Amino acid sequence: MFLPAVVSVLLGLTTCHAASVAKSDVDSHYVMKHHDNKEMEQVLRDITEHCPDVSRLYALSEPSVRGVPLWVIEFSDSPGHHELLEPEFKYVANMHGNEVSGRELLLRLANELCEGWVKGDEDVQKLITSTRIHLLPSLNPDGWQLSTDTGTRDYLKGRSNNNSVDLNRDFPDLDRIMYSNEAHHLDHNHHLMDQLRSLDHQPQPETWAAMKWIMSIPFVLSANFHNGDLVANYPYDSSRSGRAQEYAKSPDDTTFKHLASVYSGLHPQMSDVKRPPCTKEDYSFGPDGGITNGAAWYSVRGGMQDFNYLSSNDMDVTLEVGCTKYPHPSALQQEWEDNRQALMEYMWQVHTGVKGIVRDSLNGHGIPNAQIKVRNVTQINDTHARNDVIDHHVASVHDGDYWRILTPGEYEITAIAEGYLPLTHDVKISNPHHQEALRRDFDLAPMPDQEIMDNALNQVDRDYEDLYSGGQEEMPLEEELIGRLTGHLPFGRLRF
Repeated sequence: MFLPAVVSVLLGLTTCHAASVAKSDVDSHYVMKHHDNKEMEQVLRDITEHCPDVSRLYALSEPSVRGVPLWVIEFSDSPGHHELLEPEFKYVANMHGNEVSGRELLLRLANELCEGWVKGDEDVQKLITSTRIHLLPSLNPDGWQLSTDTGTRDYLKGRSNNNSVDLNRDFPDLDRIMYSNEAHHLDHNHHLMDQLRSLDHQPQPETWAAMKWIMSIPFVLSANFHNGDLVANYPYDSSRSGRAQEYAKSPDDTTFKHLASVYSGLHPQMSDVKRPPCTKEDYSFGPDGGITNGAAWYSVRGGMQDFNYLSSNDMDVTLEVGCTKYPHPSALQQEWEDNRQALMEYMWQVHTGVKGIVRDSLNGHGIPNAQIKVRNVTQINDTHARNDVIDHHVASVHDGDYWRILTPGEYEITAIAEGYLPLTHDVKISNPHHQEALRRDFDLAPMPDQEIMDNALNQVDRDYEDLYSGGQEEMPLEEELIGRLTGHLPFGRLRF
């Protein structure tokens, strides 16, 4: 399901140890300001120099229309490599160029992760050693430049890229494929790039780069940042009927609500029931816990959030983190304080649910592209239990490792791979605080070779004919049953 890696322009990974970096070298007095595109790149370079053992800087496969690289900073105890069973996480900001809070939040977060590593912050070190984290501060640096150059006050200038295209309407509309499958009663609503026969438009270079990034790295969880409201928005973003506003429930609706609530619940304003709306006489999401289904708010076609969910294993949430699209520099420090805890805790959600390795039981090799299917069988009371299939499957990757984010409960997890017999495990998910996901491996037995199966069945038929031919007197029924139980007769050959 995952294409060969396409991420390029790797920079300056050295081999010196973090312990050798003096604590005084890390900027503990980070200034919250609006960094221009060159300053943003320099901040990221400085961080990788301070924390070379656990960070690297790279750019996506294509730059922006105006040639600005789309920089990503990665944090991991093995930068540049996918590690077995280590989940991949990403934050993306500034895809609408005039919505800038997320851009500055991610720069500050990168600085905090580096500083926490060097200073020995136990929680930060544990997160970095158990997770591969990718931060993309600006997907639309051209839009940011236009918005900044024109005074930062216009509601629309800089929203789109330099070709006047809204990047959050520019992704392939996989929702239409998924809804068509539903209408035809087809059980297929995941990894839908396999069903995309053609594009109805040429994606912008920024969109194209993001698409290849999403398809080349097995992200498990992500979020993207916007401004204009205070709410955590979860899939589906596109309505089933085409209506402008209509709740579009996904198979992971319960889990998405939980993920959105993790962020909104730790933001001091987002979930405040008394918070007024961002625009007078508009709607305030505070009484709803600061979360909303995307299509119930307003339907979006071609958005990045649903593309993540329907093209890959990634569960993505859209975070509207401020009423003002381009806040005054003096407001940025407070925005950091408001979002800091939520930013950290949301990343930890990548370690909820279950993970493991799908292997060939004979040779121990990992099996990529095995489907992981989930049924919720949580006990409701003494006499009843749920029996709900979560009809959205993830796929094992690379060396057979998989991750499935789930809320606490009891589940049947089934691994299915072509050429193998399926296997089901029962698991109980509790999601202990800041611990890695429950591990459950699958050792799948290869299906017997068809020729061997045919020969075995033919031999059974011959044994049966020998047993009941030649005028041989038939055994009484009770003897047949005893013979079957003791293995003296082939299974399934009783005559009643």
